[in-house]
Amino acid sequence: MKSGIHPEYRQVVFHDTSIDQYFVVGSTVATDRTIDYQGQLYPYVTIDVSSSSHPFYTGKQRVVESEGQIAKFKKRFKSLGRKS
Repeated sequence: MKSGIHPEYRQVVFHDTSIDQYFVVGSTVATDRTIDYQGQLYPYVTIDVSSSSHPFYTGKQRVVESEGQIAKFKKRFKSLGRKS
């Protein structure tokens, strides 16, 4: 194995901002930010979605406040139906 070409593997604190949850995972992610978590200093990365907050893993779907683009299109052009 060549030396000096592999990224540093270390424990990193990830912060899921959507549910305000912290978790420590081994990673090679590069970051300049650090955080004191449970009495130790770790590299720190914020994320928007994790397996703890993603609807696929939690089984909870979010309510979408607006219609999708396809539904809007169909609604707009409904009266122009095809005539054979």
